[in-house]
Amino acid sequence: MKYKSQKVAYWFFALCMLLFALQLVYGFVMGFARIGMDGLHEVVPFNTARAVHTNLLVLWLLTGFMGAAYYIIPEESKRELISVKLAYVQLISLALVGVAALVGFHFNIWEGRKFLEIPRELDYLVVVNVLLFLGLILGTLYKAKQRTTTSLVLTMGLVFAALLYLPGMIWFDSQVTDSFFRWWVVHLWVEGVWELIMGGILSFLLIKLTGVDREVIEKWLYVIVGLTFLSGILGTGHHYYYIGVNKIWLIVGGIFSALEPLAFLAMALFAVYMYRKGEKSHPNKIALFWTIGASIVSFVGAGLLGFAHTLPQTNLYTHGTLVTAMHGHYAFWGAYAMIVLAIISYALPNLTGRKHYDNKNGHLAFWLANIGMLGMTVAFGVAGVIQVYMERRLKMEFMEVQNETKVHFVVLILCATIFTIGIGLYIYEFIKYGRPNDEALVKED
Repeated sequence: MKYKSQKVAYWFFALCMLLFALQLVYGFVMGFARIGMDGLHEVVPFNTARAVHTNLLVLWLLTGFMGAAYYIIPEESKRELISVKLAYVQLISLALVGVAALVGFHFNIWEGRKFLEIPRELDYLVVVNVLLFLGLILGTLYKAKQRTTTSLVLTMGLVFAALLYLPGMIWFDSQVTDSFFRWWVVHLWVEGVWELIMGGILSFLLIKLTGVDREVIEKWLYVIVGLTFLSGILGTGHHYYYIGVNKIWLIVGGIFSALEPLAFLAMALFAVYMYRKGEKSHPNKIALFWTIGASIVSFVGAGLLGFAHTLPQTNLYTHGTLVTAMHGHYAFWGAYAMIVLAIISYALPNLTGRKHYDNKNGHLAFWLANIGMLGMTVAFGVAGVIQVYMERRLKMEFMEVQNETKVHFVVLILCATIFTIGIGLYIYEFIKYGRPNDEALVKED
């Protein structure tokens, strides 16, 4: 840690870990419900559990991105945050808005728009919170001693993420129009601007962990940004097939969805190449594992598995099935969850001064989480293919098909247990490192 204000990041990471743990609880509620063990139905119905599970995912990832920005921006700009107190105010308000939304879901206070269930009144508080966050980041960059490509790409991703939240707040009487703009938030976040955030964090970590010249790494970053914008923005069309828009989206969505894996392939090759090119062996192997793992798994989950079912000829059958869940789980895990865990793994020793990098729990956490998630992905995939064939080819009843896929959710729960043990070890290590302290401060290079 080079700047005192970086300590703010720790508390964002702590909230991140809490929300992640809570998300896993609701995932198990749904998993057991799918095999008929739905004893919590009166308290937590399946639709409530699903809404809470997905919204917690978005919330803990955004919290992690914010924590990453509060850690990276001071170091990249060579100055303290312009206001540490306001950063803590922003953290507390973010937590309160999140809690209010999640509690509201349990009392059916939500909007019936998938992935955008948060009540409209809370949307305005989210906007205020994000504006405060961006004000602190942009203000710090404005007064910076230096502005790097890494910090600018990360900030650009954060700014666009904020702007693309606004279309989801507009009210439309037409369901087609509403769905059209809803995907501006849902798709352009996860397959557009969030990739810029991932690219910024990945660039920072590779600079720190490999010793490769900043200039070399940041040139690759430009290529990735270009591919992301080309493929991700127009690739939104693969969500438009069935909402009543012009058929041109079949062509646009199909072509550019096929190009989206290139951005992730470039990211994976970029990370592996920089690791092999690196001249120094950084002692924090855990952070390096999560960093390289994120780039590779994101290519498989977001790139290949996304491509596998978004082409029009395939998506005709797989749309809205468990095949989508297969892609979604592995894509979010690789592209965003793993990069957040990577920056936490890198930052934590620097924030606390506890330099015990390479330990058994850290390695176990990495491998158990990844093996568990891979098993969950396979279980979703097999169940999804069965669902597509029985439901959309054989025309079997929906609930009859769900009954036939129960056994795959038993496998899913077993794999989720392995995954949860891994994440539990990660959180245990997070707590064990202790709180940030001023003794961890080092002189600037």
